[in-house]
Amino acid sequence: MAVDPRGSDLKRYLQEDPGGPVVMLNLLRFKEGGRKSYAEYGRAIQPFLEKVGGEVVYAGDGSTALVAEPGQAWDAVLLVRYPSRAAFSQMVADPGYQAITHLRTDALQEAVLQATTPWPSRRG
Repeated sequence: MAVDPRGSDLKRYLQEDPGGPVVMLNLLRFKEGGRKSYAEYGRAIQPFLEKVGGEVVYAGDGSTALVAEPGQAWDAVLLVRYPSRAAFSQMVADPGYQAITHLRTDALQEAVLQATTPWPSRRG
């Protein structure tokens, strides 16, 4: 199972950019003992998030799955907002960030990392 984006994934991510901020959905399934490594990654990524204007909007443990097939429940969910897709791409290209990605990779058995786009406002 893939846990890290590939170059072709990042290229497509930037090509499909609708503009504006992006919230990245992270669904995480940890390896045995992986939570500790992921917590270390969470602390280490903070300066890189701040450098590009990113912020964690929500982080929590998965709980009771009401609608899911067996094996589809996730250990943790994160929502991370970036000012743009380019800002995310800039962060992951940073050599300092690349030096800490092993903490994430080592922690995860499986992951989903998906860009989201907001629905149009329904005001008025």
